[in-house]
Amino acid sequence: MAKTTSTNPKDAKAAMSIDVEDWFQVENLKGVVARDTWDERELRVERNTDRMLELMAERGVTCTCFILGWVADKCPALIKRIADAGHEIASHGYGHDLIYSLSHEEFREDIRRAKALVEDLTGAQIRGYRAPSFSITDWAIDILQEEGFTYDSSAFPTVAHDRYGKLSGMDAGEPIVEIRPGFKEVCVSTLQLGKKGVPWGGGGYFRLIPYPVFKRGVSKILRGGGPYVFYIHPWEIDPGQPRMTGLKKSHAFRHYNSLGRCEARFASLLSDFRWGTVGELVGASRSE
Repeated sequence: MAKTTSTNPKDAKAAMSIDVEDWFQVENLKGVVARDTWDERELRVERNTDRMLELMAERGVTCTCFILGWVADKCPALIKRIADAGHEIASHGYGHDLIYSLSHEEFREDIRRAKALVEDLTGAQIRGYRAPSFSITDWAIDILQEEGFTYDSSAFPTVAHDRYGKLSGMDAGEPIVEIRPGFKEVCVSTLQLGKKGVPWGGGGYFRLIPYPVFKRGVSKILRGGGPYVFYIHPWEIDPGQPRMTGLKKSHAFRHYNSLGRCEARFASLLSDFRWGTVGELVGASRSE
């Protein structure tokens, strides 16, 4: 793919994305939050997502929301508000299971159920998908395409991580790749280090790295031609969420570090760069 270089990061295209899931559904808490207790947990995703929608509306930002089907079932009005605000609606599957923990047919049923639900709520055709915990696999791409998706944004070509999946032929130097005829893979951004990269696309990394340093990294990616893809979750701006005990120290750190300052950082990031949707990046890549 040919790249165009921007000298001013505010003039370059960056994609904002939100994985719309609640605090108790994350992989780091699975050891202490059983799946059959989800219905008993305090729902906080609606208030947190509404706050993010407010922050984006104040700055004229549109984003891609990868909607978890379970959340759509519980909070249908929220999903309609997201769509009515002009944001791109995409899928995060239904049950937030790691793809490689599912059979092929279980995965197909999961994405089919979520896609139909969100399409019925919004009237929008769902084209994009992101795997829970970026647990994408080669075989899942074939099923996604068969089920009507045209892009995935789960590849994270970074240094080793215990949950991320892998796709053949992806590296940190190729952010958007047509991996099947008519189907694009959009990588979450990294700072390139050979064929791998340092994570620079959001999540715990965004909360941990000092914001001025993180901002410089984003600028560097954009000055190199970009594009830049950022992700965040609604629970990351919620320091008041329940604190679970009995977690492994590493899991507790990943989930809870710097929650209290994330909203201010998110607001700054929205203001400091020019944002669009993942779908817009995919569309632009077709014309290059």
